[in-house]
Amino acid sequence: MSDYKDRYKRGMAVLKKMGREKLMLEQKALCPDMYDISVGHLFGDIWARPGLSLRERQLVTLAANIALARPSGNYSHYRSAQHIGITKEEICEVILQVGHYAGWPTLSLATRQFTEVLKEEADRKKGKKRRKPLLV
Repeated sequence: MSDYKDRYKRGMAVLKKMGREKLMLEQKALCPDMYDISVGHLFGDIWARPGLSLRERQLVTLAANIALARPSGNYSHYRSAQHIGITKEEICEVILQVGHYAGWPTLSLATRQFTEVLKEEADRKKGKKRRKPLLV
């Protein structure tokens, strides 16, 4: 049981570094075990591995999600990337690089998604709230 708790703690530490500690709360509400496994395994085992930095893992994840044209998930990864210091320009370079290998429609979707995140952030800074939250 202690290994399980250690994995979960590592996972939560990674989520906090990424500014995503409120991520996947719908999993927690629906099935607490699903949430605990996601935090413990995905973030505690995979994201916390020593082979790549958190920054490198975030860039790789952005590239993979962009290439796969994920309809959701990308929004939170764009937010996390910015939270850990990856610049708008660097994210645009990832979108551009991936778009040329994965196809122009993936670049177009990624551009729309990232633009929505940037608009949401600008509105938040101005004190405006969005009516419909973006998909995580």
